[in-house]
Amino acid sequence: MFRSLLEAAAEQQPDAVSLRRQIHAEPEVGNHLPLTRDKVLMALEGLPLDIRLNETTSGIVAIFGGDRTGPAIILRGDMDGLPLAEDTGLEFSSRSNTMHACGHDLHTAMLVGAAGLLVDRTDQLAGPVVFMFQPGEESHHGARYMLEEGLLDVVSPRPTGAFALHVSAAYESGTVRHRPGAQMAAADQVTIVVTGRGGHASSPHLALDPIAVAAEIVLATQTAITRRIDVFDPAVVTFGSIDAGTTHNVIPEAATLVGTIRTLSDATRADVHRLLERVATGVAAAHGATATVALDPGYPVSFNDTGFTARVTEIASDLVGETAVVPLEAPIMGAEDWSYVLNEVPGMMTFIGACPSDLVPGEAPGNHSNLVRFDEGAMVVGMALLAAVALDHCGITPAEPS
Repeated sequence: MFRSLLEAAAEQQPDAVSLRRQIHAEPEVGNHLPLTRDKVLMALEGLPLDIRLNETTSGIVAIFGGDRTGPAIILRGDMDGLPLAEDTGLEFSSRSNTMHACGHDLHTAMLVGAAGLLVDRTDQLAGPVVFMFQPGEESHHGARYMLEEGLLDVVSPRPTGAFALHVSAAYESGTVRHRPGAQMAAADQVTIVVTGRGGHASSPHLALDPIAVAAEIVLATQTAITRRIDVFDPAVVTFGSIDAGTTHNVIPEAATLVGTIRTLSDATRADVHRLLERVATGVAAAHGATATVALDPGYPVSFNDTGFTARVTEIASDLVGETAVVPLEAPIMGAEDWSYVLNEVPGMMTFIGACPSDLVPGEAPGNHSNLVRFDEGAMVVGMALLAAVALDHCGITPAEPS
């Protein structure tokens, strides 16, 4: 049913690759991406889209068929890069100390390509398509800002479906992977400040060493997670930073731990927050020190709607074949701000394999690596799948036989 979209997407690929490489060479980080936004707007020129620019960020909302009364869908492409120097040696490598190491340049170019495919099939759409070009996915809450600016109110009635995809160098190129329910974790930051009493390192009994207390809090946290959290509704707590002291022979007054919390349900998320408060203050108190715990809520759990996911599985199987659609056996403990949209609209995210043919899936440098490379051939599948899901959701009108 959707196979013809692959051929059409292949015709779009040269333009999509060109746009991807332009974006890749000049990555931008965060919510303000003026260079990237200009490139996207130029690529959308000539398409019959209602373009709306966000004010709080560089977000772009492009609407096709806004006056149509059928079901509406949101399709997303994130646009931001990472604060990471690139070492791939590609001819279109980044010209700065930032890098599109997570494939957002491909996502953006694929969404532009999908817009072209859908415009060419205007008679098959009963409802509107909202193209969401989003900044700030990498820990900057870009999707939340776009929602706050009225993303869901740009068409009436509101969208009843939402679909995004994400490339991965870990999987064979052109394969499709997802699961119903929790697919990616919630991610929160925790900062624990342990305050003791400074002194000379040769006389720790006359001071109150916060470093030793902080070390015990790290170990006690790992024990508490394994003893108090259900293994079938798991949590991961990792302290990635310990900051204390200035030299070898001085016991500092304070030590600071900074870590990340990953959970797959709201209930466990709340339990871990309480657990960290209890462990940190309790361990500190046992040594006569104090601990303050600050929690910075991050992205929610990315929850794939069961019915929507089942339908995407059928569409992807029709598009690339059943053997190329592989269920994810378990959730991924990384986080995604697409979760903000999925909290409001039934939808899902899928992963598109994009491991280069000269590398081995699972062994190739992965997303967020300074060496990661992606197979641009996977963009054909991505563009076709974005368009196919939109056509399916927004109501296909069968074409008249010629």
